[in-house]
Amino acid sequence: MGDPRGFLKYKREGPQRRPVEIRVKDWGELYEPFPDEKLKVQGARCMDCGVPFCQSPTGCPVVNLIPEWNDLVHRERWRDALKALHATNNFPEFTGRLCPAPCESACVLGINSDPVSIRVIEWNIIDKGFEEGWVEPVLPVVSSGKKVAVVGSGPAGLAAAQQLARAGHQVTVLEKADRIGGLLRYGIPDFKMEKWVLDRRLEQMQKEGVTFETGVCVGVDIDIPTLRRDYDAVLLAMGAEQPRELPIPGRELHGVHLAMDYLTQQNKRVAGDAMSGEAISAQGKRVVIIGGGDTGSDCLGTAHRQGCAEAHQFELLPEPPSTRAPKPSATSRRSATRSGAVAASCLPMAITNGTPPAARSIRISSIRAVAGRSDSPACSKPGPAPTARKSIRSPSSRLRRLPIWRYCIIVSR
Repeated sequence: MGDPRGFLKYKREGPQRRPVEIRVKDWGELYEPFPDEKLKVQGARCMDCGVPFCQSPTGCPVVNLIPEWNDLVHRERWRDALKALHATNNFPEFTGRLCPAPCESACVLGINSDPVSIRVIEWNIIDKGFEEGWVEPVLPVVSSGKKVAVVGSGPAGLAAAQQLARAGHQVTVLEKADRIGGLLRYGIPDFKMEKWVLDRRLEQMQKEGVTFETGVCVGVDIDIPTLRRDYDAVLLAMGAEQPRELPIPGRELHGVHLAMDYLTQQNKRVAGDAMSGEAISAQGKRVVIIGGGDTGSDCLGTAHRQGCAEAHQFELLPEPPSTRAPKPSATSRRSATRSGAVAASCLPMAITNGTPPAARSIRISSIRAVAGRSDSPACSKPGPAPTARKSIRSPSSRLRRLPIWRYCIIVSR
């Protein structure tokens, strides 16, 4: 613990976001650079807790050694901080940019103050490591002579492939898409993670001996018996790719799209890749996004950058508190549905038809929030909210219709 009083002396600080009027015109990442001196100060805020909940089951899912590398950054021992970071995490440049940071929600300092800026420190450690040339290929001491096929090149497949290669196995990653990366490549917009971040890590893995093969659909281009014959082991690391559908009338209308179809197409467009099928664009359109999670926010940012005329976003669950709540919230608040705003506690009931047959409007019902709970049965499927004791109705409980001329409805549940 470099500064025992750091959490009392310093306030939380993070990198500034680029101005909205600038960032909506490109696909670059959101944040401005954050200087090392400020990172050193943020590292000093860590209290090195006796029970560090930031790396407990309610905190970091990969059990990062967070207090250790916070302290090492404060002491300016960046290379040692990089070693501590890589001890538990193959790809901190991905998690630092994309993880929702449950470590910060679990931070003990967050009980009565702002939590430590863990996520910012994490991604700056690894970025500095690459800039300084400290991230080098890790070659195996001996070769096992065994061949392993990894099916799928998302984060799980890539991490497994890297560990297997470092253990001395000959690893081949099979990917059905035309580029390696899975959701890192096609599901995450460039404004959250530019793709050079992924490419530099793939370059390291290739130097470690990992072979990548794209355009190979296991079960179509190559069958399982062939894989089992040609390899000593086969690791299945594919994503589910099964979207959560919206079973309401009108879902089949033209202009209603699944989020992953929308995001994948835009990522290919940014990369300059050829696309097939109907082009999906929000340019000049009024957009409705059903779902308020990470994927929904990705769709919102993409729609704004494409030049949508207006955007409305609807979320099933009540709006969460802006700070750590002392107890579960029993209220349900609905924010205004102005462009870019999120309306909470809303349940889509139907998408109505237009002429020619296409999405014309969407009918939304406000739902009840059960006191002390966020897992109401209403969350399972569309339908009327259940009657519950101590339930609180949101301000508007009537069905309301939102016209969406020049349609574009994106399902991101």
